[in-house]
Amino acid sequence: MPELIARQAGPALPTARGPLSSAVLDAFRQSRMEPLQRVRAGDADPFGEDLQLCLHLCYELHYRGWSGVPAEWEWNTELLGFRAGLESAFLAALQKAVTGGTDVAAEFDKMLVEPVDANGVTHFLRDSGEWWQMREYFAHRSIYHLKEADPHAWVIPRLSGPAKAALVAVEFDEFGGGRADRIHAQLFADLLAAAGLDNAYLGYLNHVPACSLAIVNMMSLFGLHRRWRGALVGHFAAAEISTAPSARRLEAALTRLDAPQPCRFFYTEHIEAVHEQIMRNDVVGALLAEEPELAEDVVFGIQSTDLLEEWLAGHLLDAWRGERTSLRTPLA
Repeated sequence: MPELIARQAGPALPTARGPLSSAVLDAFRQSRMEPLQRVRAGDADPFGEDLQLCLHLCYELHYRGWSGVPAEWEWNTELLGFRAGLESAFLAALQKAVTGGTDVAAEFDKMLVEPVDANGVTHFLRDSGEWWQMREYFAHRSIYHLKEADPHAWVIPRLSGPAKAALVAVEFDEFGGGRADRIHAQLFADLLAAAGLDNAYLGYLNHVPACSLAIVNMMSLFGLHRRWRGALVGHFAAAEISTAPSARRLEAALTRLDAPQPCRFFYTEHIEAVHEQIMRNDVVGALLAEEPELAEDVVFGIQSTDLLEEWLAGHLLDAWRGERTSLRTPLA
């Protein structure tokens, strides 16, 4: 029981990255809204460190909360209004950066064809990555993988019929098929421990840059708003389609590096999953058969996922090819 209570207490608040996140942290610590009245979301870079950390601070109230922050903050109306301004800025930036459209099949077809000269992060790690770079990759991905599948669970009550049933089947696998030790978040915690890293929830929040936070913030935004259920489904499908090929490359990289077995097991588990066809045909297909007007939102979710993943990939590869850390604070 003490361990359960400790887990429910929530992670420690992170360090501010600018006036927006500083104001939210002050509000949390002082239990009053006045600090938020000094700042405006419209003054910040929507893809910048400050706004992305600020969104993460707000969204985490819907997951495990923060140590020392009362649970009532989750539905504080003034904070929700402040968060809405952050979300509007982030959404507008995403919409401006992608091409949009309604051709869902074409978006999926593009993801199923890998260029012969592909040179992404997992290709780099497979072919020449070093152990320090792999450990940094784990730290970046820990922000999501330690809550893997949680953002997508919010869309379940917003679906119906075949789409709902199929998505729940995918989530059942993500949550270990009824076995706590096989929950994917637990498998990643095991991976971190085996790699000699901190496996505490959000243990690397202060280390990772905005490009890592933005991916998880996108999931949370789409998941928390019924308006964006189509985008969340599009994102989830895009993530599942790319998972198995990426996992194969990472498993090969870890084998080459003679990494501990729990590190490899996390990725072999994802190689064996067959979620991409379920998501494409049984979830997206069924959703659009029932609500064809959501095609534009599904495309937006797919393209936003690709945009933010490319942003993270560019950051990682630029740092690693220059023999620099990709983290804000190097790993110990």
